[in-house]
Amino acid sequence: MTIPADLQFSQASLQDFVDCPRRFYLRYVLRVTWPAVAAEPVEEYERHQQLGLTFHRMVQQHLVGIPEARLTPLAADPDLERWWRNYCVYRPAEMLPDTTRYPEATLTAALAGRRLLAKYDLVVVQPGQRAVIFDWKTSPKRGKPLTLKARLQTRVYRYLLARAGAHLNGGQPFDPAQIEMVYWFAEHPEAPVRLPYDAAQYHDDKVYLTGLIEQILSLDEDAFLLTEDERRCAYCPYRSYCDRGVKAGTLGDDEDDATEDFAELRVEFDFEQIAEIAF
Repeated sequence: MTIPADLQFSQASLQDFVDCPRRFYLRYVLRVTWPAVAAEPVEEYERHQQLGLTFHRMVQQHLVGIPEARLTPLAADPDLERWWRNYCVYRPAEMLPDTTRYPEATLTAALAGRRLLAKYDLVVVQPGQRAVIFDWKTSPKRGKPLTLKARLQTRVYRYLLARAGAHLNGGQPFDPAQIEMVYWFAEHPEAPVRLPYDAAQYHDDKVYLTGLIEQILSLDEDAFLLTEDERRCAYCPYRSYCDRGVKAGTLGDDEDDATEDFAELRVEFDFEQIAEIAF
């Protein structure tokens, strides 16, 4: 079995492998499209997806210079209006003076013979001083700091900014200690989760991510096993494909760390496939 040559590893694909190797194999190797929804009720799941996409696009448009007043009428839904109002009041991206903002920045680097890719909601840079990664979350719950710190998103995003972000800093690589990641929750705007970085974590992330990619590349087809934690299967679209049940998990049932990941509904926003906002 050969991993597709065009597969670029990302936080999403690596997290899928860590959560369930079989899900990684189905999604990224066989590229199986399965129609099951990730959560129920379906209407609420799809509604939250669409609102999250719209919120991310509104923030991105604001960051590139479209005035707040032109974007506000788009927040017609009560939840979206509340998220947008919180964003406009707290203005998280303006926390540092004399900065350059890079919305939708993409970084990539070679690792273990493959490419590792990260797409950021926003990177804010004080040249020569510090860099702050912002990630917007629209989940009802505020994520636990220890859970978020262990997520592949945190490890990949901070590692790649230190490894491949020199062009955002006048050609000078960021020292890991200059980097911080901030998860900003639209439902909890007063309580972002802030995760500083350092050289020891950078070294650990390099070793861990290299080993993870090497492990994936070394596996035979039958070694991509189903997760032993069947609680995850309730929120996986492949659950019926794998004979792990038919009924989807219910929104709001993510009361422990094992399912907390799915509070964000596992939406990986692809701005290239989202229509621009029309005025």
